[in-house]
Amino acid sequence: MSDAPVHYEKLPLVAFDSQTRTRLVFGNNTVERVGALARELGGTRVLVVTDKGIALAGHAGRVEHSLQKAGLGVVVFDAVRENPTTLDVDRCLAVAREAGADLIVGVGGGSSMDTAKGANFLLTNGGRMQDYWGVGKATKPMLPLIAIPTTTGTGSECQSFALIADEKTHQKMACGDPKAAARVAILDPTLTVSQPPRVTACTGIDAITHAVETTVTRKRNAISVMYSHEAFKLLVPALPLALREPLDLDARGRMLLGAALAGMAIENSMLGAAHSAANPLTAHYGIVHGQAVGIMLPAVVRFNARDGVARRAYAELASAGELAHVRDGLDAAVGALLARLESLLNVAQMPRSLADCGVKPALVETLATEAAKQWTATFNPRAVAVEDFVNLYQKAFERRGDGDGET
Repeated sequence: MSDAPVHYEKLPLVAFDSQTRTRLVFGNNTVERVGALARELGGTRVLVVTDKGIALAGHAGRVEHSLQKAGLGVVVFDAVRENPTTLDVDRCLAVAREAGADLIVGVGGGSSMDTAKGANFLLTNGGRMQDYWGVGKATKPMLPLIAIPTTTGTGSECQSFALIADEKTHQKMACGDPKAAARVAILDPTLTVSQPPRVTACTGIDAITHAVETTVTRKRNAISVMYSHEAFKLLVPALPLALREPLDLDARGRMLLGAALAGMAIENSMLGAAHSAANPLTAHYGIVHGQAVGIMLPAVVRFNARDGVARRAYAELASAGELAHVRDGLDAAVGALLARLESLLNVAQMPRSLADCGVKPALVETLATEAAKQWTATFNPRAVAVEDFVNLYQKAFERRGDGDGET
């Protein structure tokens, strides 16, 4: 296809029903406002949900101090594990019940927020997490939730879903309900400075993948694209700076806000094949989520770009990020997008091949079968069957160099 400037039809407008459920409070040291905000929401006995690392970093202590200063009772559950399961939720639920919690604060990464949301489902609506697998299955009101991210990746603070794995089967369950969304998300860049470089890299790549995938899904719409583009504009230049200058609060703030906006994009448009392919890699090989989506993203972009609507959407994302301009041709713009993604993966020192992560080619058929069953696969702009995932995984075994924007 020629890259000569030509006229292209605009992308079709899609019907949507969007409601902003989460109040965003952004700025340095805004965590100090959590006590006042909890009182505004009517809280008296607060359950703080976090993990050991966040507690050791002192972030949970800052939250607890602000809540106590506001005259609220506080109980801390700090035993959240990465990629939480139904066991984590059950343990958190027991603490919440004993404390008589009437408000929940999730502090940390996506795992803490997912656990907080999961416990909220069961505390208010009863049953097991399996009962809420899907969308809109909570029939009773849920407790107010304040989400305070300390990483810049998942965007869970702006989503109504809890991603919880079954403790026995390891099947990841997306449990979503509008009532589960945080009432308030506190975005305080000072809380993200303690992230180790590897966490900054992995969560940053995850957030960028969110911005890229949400811009092309079948559910993409005018609202989600607005969030996708703005997230991309914030994240792409900020990630290298945050890795190079970890104490730069402006870069940290752009990463944090970008991740939240990408989360709002997910809430409105869902995700695609890169996430579908990543989950089996994590389940079978323990590959960190940000690494898994990063490895798969370039192959998925190339696959999706064969669809005319998706190619146009990728080109507009590249244009929004000032990487190229659609008037210079869609192929050129998509190539520029791919080149920047490849460059960012290298800057983040991500593995560039599945072989680098110890993945065995013999397991590709199994991985592909599981990927095709992932819910996010249904939102990919191109239909993805098992054989397509086989091809995507095989492409991800090929190591590509910096700036390889071939489409």
